[in-house]
Amino acid sequence: MGNEFLGLISVFVLMACVALGIPIAFSMLLTGFLGYAYFAGFDTAISQLLLVGWHESAENFVMVCIPLYILMGFIVSNSGIAKDLYAAAYKWFGHWKGGLAIATVFACAGFGAITGSSAATASTIGSLAKPQMDRYGYDSKLSTGCLAASGTLGVLIPPSLVFVFYGAMTEESVGQLFMAGVIPGIVTVLVFAGVIYFWCLWNKKLSPTGPTFSWVERWKSVKAVWPILLLFLSVIGGIYAGVFTPTEGAGIGSSMALLLTVLMKRMTKGLFLKALRETVRLTAMILAIVYGGILYSRFLALTGATEYLVNLLLGMEVNKYLLVIALLAIYLILGMILDVYGMLVLTLPIVFPVIIGLGFSGIWFGVICVVMAEVALITPPVGVNVFVISGVAPDVPLEKIFKGISPFFLGELIVIAFCIAFPWMATWLPETMLGR
Repeated sequence: MGNEFLGLISVFVLMACVALGIPIAFSMLLTGFLGYAYFAGFDTAISQLLLVGWHESAENFVMVCIPLYILMGFIVSNSGIAKDLYAAAYKWFGHWKGGLAIATVFACAGFGAITGSSAATASTIGSLAKPQMDRYGYDSKLSTGCLAASGTLGVLIPPSLVFVFYGAMTEESVGQLFMAGVIPGIVTVLVFAGVIYFWCLWNKKLSPTGPTFSWVERWKSVKAVWPILLLFLSVIGGIYAGVFTPTEGAGIGSSMALLLTVLMKRMTKGLFLKALRETVRLTAMILAIVYGGILYSRFLALTGATEYLVNLLLGMEVNKYLLVIALLAIYLILGMILDVYGMLVLTLPIVFPVIIGLGFSGIWFGVICVVMAEVALITPPVGVNVFVISGVAPDVPLEKIFKGISPFFLGELIVIAFCIAFPWMATWLPETMLGR
């Protein structure tokens, strides 16, 4: 086990780099490069660094849609449409117990369906919802916890960047992954709404009952959000019907987003340039992680560590569902120290062959991975969404935000349990797609 041991040691070196504060992309690049230099020589390491990673990442056609979906999200995010979306959700659900928080969940679901970004969803809807909830006397534990958790819906409801990333890493159909996220996404929204409703019933001091709006006002508010509905149905409906591929859908979606915002007079040259800058920055971050992940994964495969771990896991005489639960526990731990993309790029080369070898669907496991990514976004100490909401509500201590997240964390575990117990939640829609 000489070479395999070297590969396993590199995992600890990688974790040490991350612990020292080196970004995950550069940690994987450094570890993979040094490993190649030690194992195969400096010249081989240089050739891998300069040629192989860029060649494989650029050759993957799925990667083309990442900047386009990001651009679509930032165009919508910068256009101010989120205000109309939140106003509509508020008029429909504001009169319920905990109604403003429930409206926030639905607004995050709608906005996340377009942006595909949890941080953008949490910050944009948070800046609208937090002042309203403060105005009506909502407990800050409920308001901030709800915002941080609901923001994660952006990575589950399609089109999701994490699904694109997973599809690129595993060569699963991105279109089928998008469809697989629809039912679990709806279930998550309903679970979060239920958590808020029953939490507020149990502790009546958390929130008052909001005002009731007439049916005329409610339906009028829906008219204001037709661009989001049109954009979502066009992109996801077209992919489902087999009219175009997810990559083509990304181009159509970003073009439609720009056209709609221009026609609505919500887009200016300055806002468009801002969206482009944000797109370039986020795309560069994601592709850097992909590049680092390719180099490091190839090094692990070269040492035989990947094959060794896969065979070790497949050879364990335990119930396959217990093994899946154990893998999810590992994801939960990794989510405490790594971001979503780093977590996936580090684990999928090992975990995905195990899942397929156990007879599970790669599409189903993609949904499980994305739900675990949601959990990672609200898990301390990294908890990206918690820090995003802390920026929106600087007067609320981080400890209080994490405390407010606890019921939603349990809600996420319920969704995972549903997905494991009822795999059809993730597989039914992909199986009914046209042109799949």
